[in-house]
Amino acid sequence: MKLSVGPNQFFWKADRWAGFYDDMAAAPVDRVVLGELVCSKRLPFYQDRIPGAIETLAAAGKKVGVTSLALITLKRERKLSAELIEAGVEVEVNDLSMLAYLPKGAPFSVGPLVNIYNEGTLAFLAGRGATSICLPPELPLEPVRVLAKAGRDLGVEIEVWGHGRVPLAISGRCYHARLHRRTKDNCQFACEDDPDGLEVSTMEQQHFLAMNGVQTLSDSFACVDHQIEMLRDAGVASLRLSPGTGDFAALCGMYRDRLDGRTAKGAIAGALEDATPGIRLSDGFLTGAAGVDWSGARAD
Repeated sequence: MKLSVGPNQFFWKADRWAGFYDDMAAAPVDRVVLGELVCSKRLPFYQDRIPGAIETLAAAGKKVGVTSLALITLKRERKLSAELIEAGVEVEVNDLSMLAYLPKGAPFSVGPLVNIYNEGTLAFLAGRGATSICLPPELPLEPVRVLAKAGRDLGVEIEVWGHGRVPLAISGRCYHARLHRRTKDNCQFACEDDPDGLEVSTMEQQHFLAMNGVQTLSDSFACVDHQIEMLRDAGVASLRLSPGTGDFAALCGMYRDRLDGRTAKGAIAGALEDATPGIRLSDGFLTGAAGVDWSGARAD
């Protein structure tokens, strides 16, 4: 099974952003997708670093892709989308309007923010040129199995969300700006203060969600440590790890060891819980009654 690194969902300073991809060049992953997924206003702060990151990753033998925005609305965003093909690497579509800018027959990948819930949608995208598809993270194991088989029949690799805060929604409004009593156009990049998202609690002080500019994320961190054998048996070709702060290269190494059988089930979860006491892990979308469920809390 392959390992891929999805686009960074958060707003990091340019040096941190570039350093992350230097680390990914040496990490035991097969594919790295970079670029701006959430908010086009962030892009100018690191846009000039993208060609260098692509070159570094490609030189290290990684397959590289660039992501579209999750919500393409403004004229300048449409122009940015049209220019993505000029990066010279595969484009990952996270908003279907991106298809209008891809030459017919050009191969592309599909990210987890596109709703692919059935074989018909998968077949349409395969016919349009999709070579790999990361399924939405809310799919249970049985639909994953069905779509993985459909993908094999069509020559499309199927990937699932393996680790990281789960993307739940994108809005036209900016939560971070509103929290600081600013307009979206004058947000002053408040999201930069929360490099892993800002935790949101209920009025009863229960952890609930995380916000990231215009994006809503899960409070818990998805972790498929307990489902890897089931996913492999289901025909899943790749796991996606979503960037976060901390030693992410070490996290990639833990997943590589787990996939290759060098560590046992539960080793990744145990290491994460030891390193970050109080972290909430979840895998309920795959096998639980609710997305927030965590199989590690149950006896195997």
